Amino acid sequence: MIKGYTTGAFDLFHIGHLNILRRAKEMCGYLIVGVSTDELVREYKGKTPVIPYEERRAIVEAIKYVDEVVPQETRDKVEALEKLRFNSMFVGDDWKGSPLFEDTEKIFKKYGADIIYLPYTKETSSTLIRRVLQEAAKNIGNIPADGI
Repeated sequence: MIKGYTTGAFDLFHIGHLNILRRAKEMCGYLIVGVSTDELVREYKGKTPVIPYEERRAIVEAIKYVDEVVPQETRDKVEALEKLRFNSMFVGDDWKGSPLFEDTEKIFKKYGADIIYLPYTKETSSTLIRRVLQEAAKNIGNIPADGI
């Protein structure tokens, strides 16, 4: 049985997140999902998640494609591989060719594990949703009473 692994912040959960989880599950028998802790998101994205870790974890756990959720406290994929013993890691194809994943691919091969790049949903992202919400918040005072 193929044991798969994928990670993410999963803040402002959207169809792109669901697509990655669904596609990953189609390619493995058991899917583990690492949900980034609030501290890790602040460290590597430089912003605090809108939805706190425990709530993001609960959302991801409720998805039928997910077999297990673990906290992602570090971005070290080799450490995750050694701890969780998965065969395949699923990543959005927007990461393909990045130095982080080129190096990780080489190390994974030594363990007999693969990195599989899945199509990134370009139409939406948590960053885009966050921008729209920020703009709406700025303009909220300018909404005519009959426009609500």
